[in-house]
Amino acid sequence: MIGSMKTLFMAVVMTAMVGCATVGKDFATHNVDQIQIGETTRADIQEMFGEPWRTGIEDGKRTWTYGKYKWSAFGDAETTDLVVRFNQDGTVSSYVYNTTE
Repeated sequence: MIGSMKTLFMAVVMTAMVGCATVGKDFATHNVDQIQIGETTRADIQEMFGEPWRTGIEDGKRTWTYGKYKWSAFGDAETTDLVVRFNQDGTVSSYVYNTTE
């Protein structure tokens, strides 16, 4: 988590210095509608989206985050992220998908 915060901080600094910054990486957003609560597994998520950009624990549940965040001093930010939370058995317990596109 600290590494992600450093990356985010550096993106903000770069935006201020050069006018734009991008953090994260592209992922297959067209696969989001294939996620099924209680059925899709961690292996399925990794096959659909690749390695997560960030991992962690939220409310005792393993959490994977996929995201791409682009900031510009000259226009609107472009953000896309997917946060997936897993049950103890490795199936998806919930997910949130957000985008400015």
